[in-house]
Amino acid sequence: MALKRKLLLIITDGRPWSAARRLNGNLEGWVPSGAARVWKMRSVLPSTSASCYASIHTGVSPQVHAVVSNEAVCRLKQADVFAQVVAAGGATGAVTHSFWSELFNRAPWDFVRDIEYDDPGGPITHGSFHTMTAASGDNQMTPCDADLFATLSMLCERSGIDYGLYHSCTLDSMGHRFGHDSAQMDNAVAKLDAMLAHFLPRWLEAGYEVAVTSDHGQSDRGHHGGRGADQQDVAFYWFGGGDGPGEDAVLDQLALAPTLLARMGAAIPQAMRAGPFLSDD
Repeated sequence: MALKRKLLLIITDGRPWSAARRLNGNLEGWVPSGAARVWKMRSVLPSTSASCYASIHTGVSPQVHAVVSNEAVCRLKQADVFAQVVAAGGATGAVTHSFWSELFNRAPWDFVRDIEYDDPGGPITHGSFHTMTAASGDNQMTPCDADLFATLSMLCERSGIDYGLYHSCTLDSMGHRFGHDSAQMDNAVAKLDAMLAHFLPRWLEAGYEVAVTSDHGQSDRGHHGGRGADQQDVAFYWFGGGDGPGEDAVLDQLALAPTLLARMGAAIPQAMRAGPFLSDD
């Protein structure tokens, strides 16, 4: 099976719908012309980081994959986007928090073995990871997003990846520290949006379709994990083709994995029961 398209999934951890639509000036600037489309997407429950990561890539709920907290990270048994792309003959890349390596490649995490790797057999063909070890309210321990965007670009250009995943915890960590009703969060969301703006045209010119979203939202008091629009609802920006739902639709996070696979032309596993929300033509 040959893949139809190349695709990048950009996940900014902990950016709620309201903050994205209000503060993402660069992303929003593509929408009026139709170059980008944006929908609301609702996360799984619990709206906890690791739970959402696992569901985003497997298309099944935390109650099925059993990653019900950040303390339950393990190598998942379910089929996932990385594995399906590799099975279709593609190469994958990940520039993410180390949880993604543990969930979809190998666990437990080993700092030296797993901080960076090239594995032709996949499921993550090329990986570059960070851990945020010893992070606290006084020190976020998050890497610069511009550096991570550059690393993903390097994997695209040097390694020719067909599917790439980017994930950083900058906004999530800032939100836990300051809450989203703060000048610090306004500035952080705007700065990340500006960093992304320098790399997005490069990816599009290289022939990638690009999705930009978040794993979950966050409350004004810096909390997530439970129900509610502030904790669950995020923006999903799409730079690519395919027919999609009306602009008022609320997308199911469990439909993201099958949608990505459909766009790339990789097989969708039976466990991914939600239908794609974008057509593959």
